[in-house]
Amino acid sequence: MALAKLGVVVLDCPDPSALAGFYAGVLGGSVEGDGDWVDLDVPGGQALAFQRAPGFVAPAWPAPDDSQQFHLDLVVEDLDVAEKGVLELGAKPLDTADRARGFRVYADPAGHPFCLCAG
Repeated sequence: MALAKLGVVVLDCPDPSALAGFYAGVLGGSVEGDGDWVDLDVPGGQALAFQRAPGFVAPAWPAPDDSQQFHLDLVVEDLDVAEKGVLELGAKPLDTADRARGFRVYADPAGHPFCLCAG
């Protein structure tokens, strides 16, 4: 049984509008928003979002000793149930103290961050 469905792939970057425009040119779709968070609605495909990261350092590829930088937003029906499930699978809580907020942040077993988001 799946615990979640993939909501949006979020890419950290120094200029969300510019990167969203690039991907809109590559994939089509419509860009919504500006500033620190920009969405790209891709027709018939996975939505992407772009988030400003002030200290962004582009990943090196291929370079097994450097990281690839992204996080996943996973949409869930019940944050508490999904949290229990991901912790049982080996996730580590990163930012989960604010229980009133509509999302919680975890690291997968390899250390990549992802969010459980109330859907």
